This record gives sequence, C-alpha cells and structure tokens, in this order.
Amino acid sequence: MALLDVFRLHTFIGGVHPHTEKERTNSKPIEVILPKLGAELIYPCSQHIGAPCEPLAAPGDRVLAGQKIAGSDAFVSAPVHASVSGVVKEIRDILTPSGTRCKGIVVENDGKHEQWPDLKPNPDFRSFSKEQIIGLIKEAGIVGMGGAGFPTHIKLNPPPDKKIEYCIVNAAECEPYLTNDHRLLLEETDRLITGLRIILSLHPGSKGIIGIETNKMDAIDILKKKCRDFPDITVMELMPKYPQGSEKQLIYACTGREVRSGTLPADSGCVVNNVDTVVAVERAVVRGRPLMRRVVTVTGGAVKRPGNYKVRLGMTYRDLMDAIDGFAEEPVKMISGGPMMGVSMFTLDVPIVKTSSAFLCFTEEEAVIPPERNCIRCGKCVSQCPMYLMPYMLNQSVIRGDLDAFCADGGLECMECGTCSYSCPAKRHLAQSIRAAKREVLAKRKK
Repeated sequence: MALLDVFRLHTFIGGVHPHTEKERTNSKPIEVILPKLGAELIYPCSQHIGAPCEPLAAPGDRVLAGQKIAGSDAFVSAPVHASVSGVVKEIRDILTPSGTRCKGIVVENDGKHEQWPDLKPNPDFRSFSKEQIIGLIKEAGIVGMGGAGFPTHIKLNPPPDKKIEYCIVNAAECEPYLTNDHRLLLEETDRLITGLRIILSLHPGSKGIIGIETNKMDAIDILKKKCRDFPDITVMELMPKYPQGSEKQLIYACTGREVRSGTLPADSGCVVNNVDTVVAVERAVVRGRPLMRRVVTVTGGAVKRPGNYKVRLGMTYRDLMDAIDGFAEEPVKMISGGPMMGVSMFTLDVPIVKTSSAFLCFTEEEAVIPPERNCIRCGKCVSQCPMYLMPYMLNQSVIRGDLDAFCADGGLECMECGTCSYSCPAKRHLAQSIRAAKREVLAKRKK
C-alpha cells in the first residue's frame, strides 16, 4: 500500500500501534469443539449489562440444547439458554471470567445433544414485522459479543426520536492476538451480510457500514465482492490502530460524527454491533436458534495448538484446553479477552460466556512487566488518549486519594482501553489505577 493511501484511510484521533501478534492464528480455520460426555457446563445467570436472570430450571431437571434456563422480566436483561442436553446438577454461586461472582446453573452433558423442539427455522423472515424481529433477537439472548455485553434487542430498538442513519459492523478487531472475528468474516460472510441486512430492515433508509482494518485485506476483498449487489452497504477500510474497535472511535472513523459525553451512539444516528453479534442475529432470525456458542481465539506462547475455536457456552476453559491438547509449557499469565482490555485469570475452572472473545496464555518472556518508574511529564499518554483525557493527572489524583479531583478531570469518561499504559515510557500503571478509582467512585455512588 502506498504511503499516500495510508493517509487516506479512515481512523480516529489518538491511539497506538501495538504489534498485532496475530500470525499464530489468523490463517487457522474455525474448529468446532464439543463438550465431552459427562462434562459439567456452567451457565452464569448474568452474562450481560443489566439485571441478572433467575433460574428457570431446578436441580434434577433434564434440559435440552436451546432451552431457556434463566430469564428476567427486567427491561435491560437477556435470557440464558442451555447449549447441550443434560441434567441440572446444581445451582450455586460461581466465578465468572471477569472475576465477579453470580448465581450459576450447572448442567451435566449427556452427550445426546437433543434440541429444544421449539427451535425451528424461519423461511419467511422477510415478511416479519420489526416487533417480531426484535422479539426473536430478545428471546435468543443475544448481547454485544465484542466485550460490553449490552442486550442487542435494546440497542437495535432505540426510542422513536432517535433516528438511526448508520448501522455499523465493528470488524476492526484491533486488539492484538485476536483473530476470531477475522475468521468469521472469511468463513461466514453470507451470514454476516444477511444479519446486517436484517438490522438495516429495522431502520428504513439507513446505510450499512462494515468497518475493517487493512491488515485483513483477504476479508476486505471477499466482503467487497459479496456486497456489490447491496448499494446500501459499504465496506470501509480503516487504518490499523488501537482502539479502532471502540464504539465512539469507530463511529468517528466511519462517519466523522462524535458521540458526545453523556450521550449514546443512537443520539448520533448510529448503532454499532460486533461481527459475532451480527452473525448471531442471522442465526436467531433466519434459523430460529438462540445464542449457544461463540468463537474464541486461543493463543500465546504457552498454548500447544493455537487456533480459533467454536465452543459451546458454559464449557470451562479447562475443558477447552484439554480438548485442544493443553499447554506447551505452564503459562505464567492467563488472560480472558485481549491483552489491552482483558482480565487476568488465576484458574481454568471458569465458564466461557457470551462475551468471551479470547483466551491468552503467556510464557514468562511474553508476560514480563517492566518496573514502574517516575513520570517524566512527556505527554504521550495525553496525546494518544482517544478520549482526550490527561491520564498522568488522573493517576496523581488516585495516588493522593483525591477522588473529587479525579472526577473533575473526567476520570469517569475513561474507557479503560490501556492506551496510556502502553504508550508510557515510564511504564506507569495508569489504566489500572484509573480503573480502580472508577470502581471506587461508582460503588460509593451506588451506596
């Protein structure tokens, strides 16, 4: 690509260019992994932003794949479905990949994979009303699978005064190591396009944009070819940069519109959905199937067989690693999600949930963290912050314990992308300190 073409690529202000580290898995086709007979699958009743669900099955009940086993009447919530057939062993407090605890349903897989009889395809889905499509998405339990976990049926159905003009597919996949969306773009292209067209049908007159970074030219080429017959869909080439896939930054890169503080993307006439979420919409509306699986990138120097794996929700990371031949060496650090925004894990005995995008297992060389040194006031964290904050000042406020100053300087606006920590030559733990302060402030407000 010529230098002039690079400057023509769409992007946002700020951000960094970390090594992508995608070479181990970006050419590995998605491999289906099924739970073993007798394996215990764990379904947290809270896998989304909003009210947690309550169990709809009791210990001793036999459940079928696709059966709703937890639900809520709350407005912001999403039901949970069994991904295998089997018997409910217990309902207990469980640990989630995010490090929180919630009520969970444990199902022992009987190996029969019997499906809930109400799961039927919808060949006439094009005649469905907006309300019917939203209802199918809601009943399928679909949430944002890029990390946030916001219920999709709410995102796609904003208030009447919010006119949606752009339906954006977040195909940037800017986090290092992650390649699950890249593989979906290549292997389930038609389903992605159908899912986007379903979303566009909910907002008459809107335009579809698939925003994808140019380090995935094979996916760009196939998408442009497949979208030739759809004038309302644009495949937009984005500059490879982190955090390009963040909602506000992606909207700016694709449309030039800013999502102002305190507002939602819908206020700017946009709605953004992750690649796997859009594919799940197609699966729910066209094939009548709820969210029971997701694609997870498993990689890192400690992994014996890195790849992209389609796994049933509820499987533990331990069962997944056993199925793919385990570790090449004992990992020094394990992360659920990407290296920039993921959560460190201390055990494999936690379930894969709707928002689990990756599992990274690092060797000692990969996991080394340089010692923290004094801030040299270089301003890199300021110039590269995509939210236009001053991370070094927020860090100072946290060290002093001055949460009022932290809030006054916009600390709660931080999206915890880690750009500041990555760019800091003194290796200050900026993002970590800001994240901890945000949790403390929000906990006090909740009280």
